[in-house]
Amino acid sequence: MTTLVHTLGYPRIGAHRELKKAVEAYWQGELDRDALEQAGKRLRLTHWQEQRDAGLDVVTVGDFSFYDQVLDVSVLVGAVPPRFGQVAGDVDLDTGFRMARGRAPSGEPAAACEMTKYFDTNYHYLVPELHTGQRFRIASQRLFDEVQEAHDAGHPVKVVLTGPLTWLWLAKVKSEGLERLALLDALVATYGEILARLGALGVAWVQLDEPALVQDLPSAWQRAFQAAYRQLQSAPVKLLVATYFGALGDNLELALALPVAGLHIDLARAPQQLDPVLERLPQDKVLSLGAIDGRNVWRADLRALAAALAPAKARLGERLWIAPSCSLLHVPVDLAHETRLDPALKRWLAFARQKLDEVATLARVVDGSEGAADRQRLEEADSALAARRASRRIHNPRVGERLARLEAADTRRDSAYAVRAVAQRRHLQLPLFPTTTIGSFPQTQAIRQTRREFKQGSLSREAYEARMREEIAQVVARQAALGLDVPVHGEAERNDMVEYFGEQLDGFAFTQNGWVQSYGSRCVKPPVIFGDVERPQAMTVRWSEYAQSLTDKPMKGMLTGPVTILQWSFVRDDQPREVSCRQIALALRDEVADLERAGISIIQIDEPAFREGLPLRQAEWQHYLDWAVACFQLSAAVVRDETQIHTHMCYSEFNDIIGAIAAMDADVITIETSRSDMELLDAFHDFDYPNEIGPGVYDIHSPNIPTVTWMVDLMDKAAEKIPAERLWVNPDCGLKTRGWAEVEPALANLVEAARLLRQRFA
Repeated sequence: MTTLVHTLGYPRIGAHRELKKAVEAYWQGELDRDALEQAGKRLRLTHWQEQRDAGLDVVTVGDFSFYDQVLDVSVLVGAVPPRFGQVAGDVDLDTGFRMARGRAPSGEPAAACEMTKYFDTNYHYLVPELHTGQRFRIASQRLFDEVQEAHDAGHPVKVVLTGPLTWLWLAKVKSEGLERLALLDALVATYGEILARLGALGVAWVQLDEPALVQDLPSAWQRAFQAAYRQLQSAPVKLLVATYFGALGDNLELALALPVAGLHIDLARAPQQLDPVLERLPQDKVLSLGAIDGRNVWRADLRALAAALAPAKARLGERLWIAPSCSLLHVPVDLAHETRLDPALKRWLAFARQKLDEVATLARVVDGSEGAADRQRLEEADSALAARRASRRIHNPRVGERLARLEAADTRRDSAYAVRAVAQRRHLQLPLFPTTTIGSFPQTQAIRQTRREFKQGSLSREAYEARMREEIAQVVARQAALGLDVPVHGEAERNDMVEYFGEQLDGFAFTQNGWVQSYGSRCVKPPVIFGDVERPQAMTVRWSEYAQSLTDKPMKGMLTGPVTILQWSFVRDDQPREVSCRQIALALRDEVADLERAGISIIQIDEPAFREGLPLRQAEWQHYLDWAVACFQLSAAVVRDETQIHTHMCYSEFNDIIGAIAAMDADVITIETSRSDMELLDAFHDFDYPNEIGPGVYDIHSPNIPTVTWMVDLMDKAAEKIPAERLWVNPDCGLKTRGWAEVEPALANLVEAARLLRQRFA
């Protein structure tokens, strides 16, 4: 009675970001389409072989994408917005890229599709758009070609697709009066055709990802699940409905009753659901258990997991499958490439490749068929876990003592916003519609090369800092020439907005190649929080102080907020997340105080991940919002009334948490609104949000340069919802990934738009 071993998905970027490099070379015209396709094929073949080498019974096909898997389903079913042109045949690669980023090597530029976070992860997906007259059809052969590719390589195949209900759940209606569920029958019919094609190719199992089932579903959507899967039950393949990121909860009976061959549940996030699922699982269903954490990097306690899964094995026999909790897309590729990591810490970790080994070993232990290599892996895991628990590097008594001394007053500004606003206007003397950026400016090849040389030791600290000062001076001068009202220092010295701070905080560790895909070709290298967090010394003050010395305008200091540092790190799992967040907030509080003492009158504490941390179940929201808001307030509430606190949030829906955002009490919040046509401001208007807002008018994730008219039109829409005296003009996000050839004309247009707005509203 062998347990089947599989994975829900595997990182596609490559151990050395080969996909990122190939895709960007294609965009820049340095690689043709055939060469890009070959680069993708090499990665797929490598990843499938790694799955087989680890002992997995099937390889997963359909998890590879040149940009985003949700976008790929939109292309597959022909859901291409009209502005990208009518496509009679197959939707080509460049159309997908234009949907993602507004531009591709071929085709006319157009406004890119909206991008937002995938459930509660830091992965961004392209939001499907639904229009009146929407039709679905099989519009791409890519999935079927990849199945054949895997078969040709001799691999047994399981296909993965975003499920029809979750795809529709993630979509947005762009035509008034259109209901998403009205399109379900047509969408499911196309899924049926896809499944029939896969069956004809010899595919036995198709995994349909339905993480929407771990959220609060309206009754109409619950009924839609039943109807859709009844429609699909005649497909010539076996269906595995995969749920992850949480517990099924009140959707448990619904999920178990679906007419499918198998169900996958997440035991890393919701171990408590195993027993009720086992009790109610129909006799004809396979149960796939997501036992290995697909969202974090800590080594698994294999012996404890084997004991926990023993009852499931006894009850299910061959109907038991074991897998990671979710796709391994969310963790780095291979720990073997970490040659500089502290060996003691490295023993505590497992990346995607190691998690495949863990899954395979766990299954064999559960089956009672483990060999010598498995027993050695068990012993190594036991030893590493014991060493981690006993390590003195994890706990810092000073941090605990500071947390214990905190009082409610430490999370409140001295005065209400209305009082602070008067003091700030008097002190800062800013015009109507003040202009600023979100913080970073282009990280040129020269900047990256300088940082590389410094890290490799071929450039002295003195020489490195001199070059960074030159970059800062240049950025400040460019902003002065453009006429921006509130300049920034440009962050030339920073690698990543979380990594930079983590490198200067105790309790953090860093990898060489721990890259994770954030969106498209954008990869991040999350820090690992392994111990108590403390700030040994100031992190940003001297750079901001130097930048302020170059201008008479108020220089904005730039910090990443405590919730975002937490969310975009791999966080220790031996204490509640909110405790780690408070520790980070205390460290940032010290930095904010030092910036103010150094004469920085505007300090931005970015929290783009604030909503991302929101639990998927509404019943759990308030607890999270209480501690997340308190952590932001703790970091910010140390300054005088005259000091203006900004925060930035991007690619989030605010309607349902607007009260918490108001409670953060930032003097100015900047948000992404250009792709959503100022739609996000409705929440602020309906709530009567009292503080100042900078709705983004420049979509920095697209290479397109917005016109003055475009920006003025957006701000006109904003002024219909928010009083003009409380509006700022700024890009959606930082400019790190853009080039100066795009940034300077875009910002010149932004400044001109603000000038026209001042004339109109004066």
